[in-house]
Amino acid sequence: MHRYARSSGDPMKLLLRRDQRSGMLGKQIFSLDVRADVSAEEKATIAKYRLGETQLYASHEITGGHGLLGVASRLAWKAVTIHINVNDLANGKRVEAKDVVELLAIEGHIREAAKTFVEILNAAKHFGGEEVVELA
Repeated sequence: MHRYARSSGDPMKLLLRRDQRSGMLGKQIFSLDVRADVSAEEKATIAKYRLGETQLYASHEITGGHGLLGVASRLAWKAVTIHINVNDLANGKRVEAKDVVELLAIEGHIREAAKTFVEILNAAKHFGGEEVVELA
């Protein structure tokens, strides 16, 4: 994906690229490449607070199930579960979907996760100091 140069005062941008390819049996597979344009200062904050593995989004989260069948079902779902953590946004990640509707739903969740990511970074930058918030 293209790298954009941004100054420390510019807001973070989420870079998205949609694509498709033919899979087995001629079915279309839709993909989304996603990466946040993270500044050097933001990378330092991620490292300082060890935020890299912080999960921002997971699809199809499965809980419950008992015994061997429960373990097997959780492992099967884990194989198709999409996880997005801070490192994925900072370094880029490709996700795939079986149809356009699913891909757009995933994209919407990733956009929300990226907004949460920005809020986390903003909060982390203000520990040990003051923040002035305009209310009007």
